[in-house]
Amino acid sequence: MNRRLFLGNAARMALAPVLSKGLFSQGHAAPSDESLIIDTHQHLWDLSSQKLPWLDGVPKILNRSYTTEDYKAATRGFNVRAVYMEVDVAAEEHAKEAEAILSLIHSGASPTIGAVIGGSVASPEFAPYIGRFKGNPLVKGVRQVLHGDKTPSGYCLQERFVKGVRLLGAQGMSFDLCLRAVDLMDAAKLVSLCPDTRFVLDHCGNPDLKAFRPARDGEEKPKHTADEWKRSVEAIAKNRNVIGKISGVIASLPQGGDASDLAPAVNHCLDAFGPDRVVFGGDWPVCLLGGEFGRWVAFLKQIINTRSAADQQKLWSQNAVRHYTLKL
Repeated sequence: MNRRLFLGNAARMALAPVLSKGLFSQGHAAPSDESLIIDTHQHLWDLSSQKLPWLDGVPKILNRSYTTEDYKAATRGFNVRAVYMEVDVAAEEHAKEAEAILSLIHSGASPTIGAVIGGSVASPEFAPYIGRFKGNPLVKGVRQVLHGDKTPSGYCLQERFVKGVRLLGAQGMSFDLCLRAVDLMDAAKLVSLCPDTRFVLDHCGNPDLKAFRPARDGEEKPKHTADEWKRSVEAIAKNRNVIGKISGVIASLPQGGDASDLAPAVNHCLDAFGPDRVVFGGDWPVCLLGGEFGRWVAFLKQIINTRSAADQQKLWSQNAVRHYTLKL
């Protein structure tokens, strides 16, 4: 099993003033509607036409298709616009996945208004593949999932990978960092090697929530200490061409857990990146491993309720509009 969300969790599922010049666009006005949520991490998949190898053996709740109509139902009652996030399809299906989501956006039948597409960054075919989308205003960036068990440490630092990430910067696209927490220092090195590329740190750096509280009887030892994770996040956040995505952590929430279990990781990321370089991500439907979309939003509102109204609005929508140059 090679997905972050199942590490230790499958059994329990029953349920811009300081932004870098030239790297984060400041040419778009912030949305005036305070209720607006920009979900920068929306997944959709159709198992009748797509191959998602990582779904083998996953909890039943995820091993089904999830459509835009399902997403609308999951976010009913919220004023949401979304940025699609690639779903780790088989490598040969990257182009097909990208074209499908762009077609959906063009149809106007979805709250999705932009996309981060998949790609094999170190592949010799990456340059011609990503060149097909150069200048497309709907394609905001690329992600390649690197937190799988089969991905060796240091993989993202190989010469061909670095070259591919630099190419994204040259084409005005970002790269999403989705690694194991123990490999975050590799991400920090990658960022330093690609100063002209924008990066997004997914899922608060995939922390092991057990690291932030006392051990419980019979529980696995955390995969890292809280201090190790904090230092790694800080090493990444010191680079001004990176933003932090507050997403994903609810998928690792222990049964019976609540906002207090998520707060240490969320608050550290908010403080490390600062109010102008953080965005919200729903991570639906993967979030269902820990709770519905609305539960995640409620927990996050609880965690940030002591922060200023201006900073909260930046997190929910304004920073995403600016970073992804979204047209609402």
